[in-house]
Amino acid sequence: MATQDATRGGLFATKPVDRLVADTEDATSQLKRAVGLLDLTALGIGAIIGTGIFVILGEAIGDAGPAIILSFVLAGVTCAFSALAYAELASSIPVSGSAYTYGYATMGELIAWIIGWDLILEYGVSVAAVAVGWGQYFNELLDTLFGLSLPDAIANPPGQEGGKFNLPAVFLVLAVTAVLILGVRESARANSVMVMVKVAIVILFIILAFTGFDSGNLTPFNPKGFDGVVTAASVIFFAYIGFDAISTSGEEVNKPARDLPIAIIASLAVCTILYILVSTTAAAALPYTKLDGQDAPLAEVLKSLDFNWAANLISFGALVAITSVVLTILYGQTRIMFAMCRDGLLPRAWAKVSERRRTPVRITAAFGILIAILAAFVPLEEIAKLVNIGTLFAFVITNIGVIVLRRTRPDLERGFKVPLVPLFPIIGAGLAIFLMKYLEQATWFRFAGWLILGLIIYFLYGIRHSRLRQGEVINPEARLDG
Repeated sequence: MATQDATRGGLFATKPVDRLVADTEDATSQLKRAVGLLDLTALGIGAIIGTGIFVILGEAIGDAGPAIILSFVLAGVTCAFSALAYAELASSIPVSGSAYTYGYATMGELIAWIIGWDLILEYGVSVAAVAVGWGQYFNELLDTLFGLSLPDAIANPPGQEGGKFNLPAVFLVLAVTAVLILGVRESARANSVMVMVKVAIVILFIILAFTGFDSGNLTPFNPKGFDGVVTAASVIFFAYIGFDAISTSGEEVNKPARDLPIAIIASLAVCTILYILVSTTAAAALPYTKLDGQDAPLAEVLKSLDFNWAANLISFGALVAITSVVLTILYGQTRIMFAMCRDGLLPRAWAKVSERRRTPVRITAAFGILIAILAAFVPLEEIAKLVNIGTLFAFVITNIGVIVLRRTRPDLERGFKVPLVPLFPIIGAGLAIFLMKYLEQATWFRFAGWLILGLIIYFLYGIRHSRLRQGEVINPEARLDG
């Protein structure tokens, strides 16, 4: 019957929610429920606060000037509407895979594949980007504390200040990969500690930067007009990416229907408030022209105010913050790939989990190595743009998914409901499309190339091995043959 349903639906055959949940009982690919509300919220904050605020601020402020504050607000509002959509779907479909799984349940296999393939790019490139930022802060801290610095050849990627190989970024990615292989509980606890440290340091920056508040630095407030604000927001959007990583943990949360919506909304709210305060105090403490192009803008602000000791602390906080981001985003990517493999769209043997650790070791190790290579050789600026377009595309699909699932499964139990459907999801999708319009043409071409490659793989492999199309039903005692 399932095969017939899949055939009738063609490329857009959907996978019933009940079937998605039943698939989580596969004995060889069953994850461990070990994450509570506090750890889950920390996972969201850990994924959001990182390179975006510690590095991207210096790259975007030249577009908007002091109005960078409005850019953070615009990006935050865009995320807020999509966060509501993620909260509803995560509480309704507590399964690994995030937007990939939601797409499978609402718009069919082909759309699910496209968004899953997109998310693999988004998360992988995001990890590489923040790892590159980590290397920049690591080198600066070495220089400040010990008067040492790594040679440019091994401290930067090619094309950036004589760089050939970013060794610090490679080290970070591989170290975090090892932690993730150990287990989800261990990873969550390590992340929670790092989140407490970096939030404390961000608050310290806000307090110290406020002592140098000069309203004259906020004039002219918006030197490049509305387009400058939106262009900066399309870049700054990178700073908000991460709350959606919470939704990839659906199978490992103790009380998913309750905890997932709370953690998604709470983590985004906390980070948005902190971002607005950071951008306001930074722009008021130092003329934006002096922050433009800075690799470590927050540390630069504190140095200008003679808080050199705190500048060193900011650099340390950035290292902690970015480590946390790498851990949480890489975690999310492995769970998306895990869901796609379990569904048969990619090799099923890769969905096998360690009997002792209950983690997808093969997927985690493979992604760790591939992303380390990417971080070693690709400049941060180009990486960040690809992440933004991939995330915005995922937001569009998720918002539409809420509308579709309300119509097709009105009876489905929902731990959280988006208010004013379909208005709010339409606004969320519209805002995401609006920001996508401001991304560079080259970014669109790279994104299109990645999707075309994905479609080739799907039609050569995925469509022939899909468990939905084969009508295969999960046997909890089944064993993958590897």
